[in-house]
Amino acid sequence: MKLLIKNGIVIDGSGRPGYHSDIYLADGVVKQIETDISLDSLEKREQVRAIDAEGKLVVPGLIDIHVHLREPGQEAKETINTGTRAAARGGFTAVACMPNTEPAIDTRATVELVRAIASREGVTRVYPVGAITKGRQGQELCEFGDLREGGAVALSDDGSGIMKSDVMRRALEYSKTFDLPIICHCEDKDLAGNGVMHEGYWSIVMGLPGIPALAEELMVARDIELAMLTKARIHLAHISTRGSVELIRQAKAKGVRVTAEVAPHHLVLTDEAVKEYDTNTKVNPPLRCEEDIKALIQGLQDGTIDLIATDHAPHTHEEKNQEYQYAPFGLVGLETALGLAITVLVEPGYLTWEQLVEKMSTNPAKALGVVGGIIAVNQPADITIIDPKNSWTVDKHDFASLGKNTPFHGWQLVGKAQATIVAGKLVMEQGNILA
Repeated sequence: MKLLIKNGIVIDGSGRPGYHSDIYLADGVVKQIETDISLDSLEKREQVRAIDAEGKLVVPGLIDIHVHLREPGQEAKETINTGTRAAARGGFTAVACMPNTEPAIDTRATVELVRAIASREGVTRVYPVGAITKGRQGQELCEFGDLREGGAVALSDDGSGIMKSDVMRRALEYSKTFDLPIICHCEDKDLAGNGVMHEGYWSIVMGLPGIPALAEELMVARDIELAMLTKARIHLAHISTRGSVELIRQAKAKGVRVTAEVAPHHLVLTDEAVKEYDTNTKVNPPLRCEEDIKALIQGLQDGTIDLIATDHAPHTHEEKNQEYQYAPFGLVGLETALGLAITVLVEPGYLTWEQLVEKMSTNPAKALGVVGGIIAVNQPADITIIDPKNSWTVDKHDFASLGKNTPFHGWQLVGKAQATIVAGKLVMEQGNILA
């Protein structure tokens, strides 16, 4: 497939302001970035499809480094096929899938299985994240070299924090051998206890057990200290509190090799949203308070928080349709993340378009060391075309994801992916999957 994207506003991920240009894609890479490229100037022009991007933004393909695709073992929640379709509809050209599957992605064979299924059935790039410990039990380290050779791009026991500091230290030291970042799920399970929401005013009013901010912050502090000791790379997943933001800010000032992410729902909803007992608001870490949201946004603005990741966590209707205390944690985010980010960050002026591209494409690529994050000649043709003025209503029944567990059903958002291009192939256009 050869594509000519005409008349778009290109934000190329280099840091320069957006500019008007055409882009020609062929053989899976970017061939030309120039103004007024005509079909007549191209070889075999009859085989080139032109896409009119007038008034649209042409950006490096969005990359989500925190997604639960559930396969193998939990295909009733999501599959690699449905998850990558949801990703493409959301404008994502690549996703990194977490290892809390059944069995866990803790061997080379399982990593290769995920890659094989993704190659056969996926419509976006899929990067497996291998487990840190066998079975994600926090006890015995996996064979990091085997995971790397199988295609793992990072390591995590996501969903379970590693409580034993000596295990985490050994993991960080071992990870340096293979230059694999450790993605940290920062939660002190003892402090979190049986909590189901943020510990504060609303947990008292509702009579639900709370999870204190300190349950996250203690582990953020510990993992930063261990990273400083070992000089290893860490990435802090789904940061949710102002205390964590300040700890990361201080760590970066000291030169610690730390990056961090925030999920869109932690920028939009406070713990007050739980008052209707909607289990789609039950997430881990929990929705926090207004002061935390302000700190998270400031962290995005000043670079303390490097990127936005969805923590897309699909569950079946039956799992979520029970009492709040018994429902599983998690919500789906691949198909709403871009619209939420534009609506709550770009439209109010908290982030520029260039900064949003940095947070949702350039920095995720850098954090994992994968292709993408920039539009440049001879670079892979992973591109998202965004309609910045498209006003739309979230309809969970229209999701490509098997998971419908979203608290944003019925919300009015601004901005949506019009087209998703992976390795030069148009895989989504106007919400329709073409792959």
